[in-house]
Amino acid sequence: MNSFSWRKSSYSQPNGNCVEVGSLSGGAAVRDTKDRDGGYFVTTPAQWSSFVSAIKHGRFER
Repeated sequence: MNSFSWRKSSYSQPNGNCVEVGSLSGGAAVRDTKDRDGGYFVTTPAQWSSFVSAIKHGRFER
């Protein structure tokens, strides 16, 4: 088991398509809430910052 303090993304939808984020030193660990035991991936601080910036600027809007 990891020692991350997981929180559900505020962008998660009520249909179950959700991710949780665990804080790291500037970066993040990310996992799927439908498969919490399935593992997670870790980002560097630069990757996480770029991803969050892309979300804030609507890059993933449909």
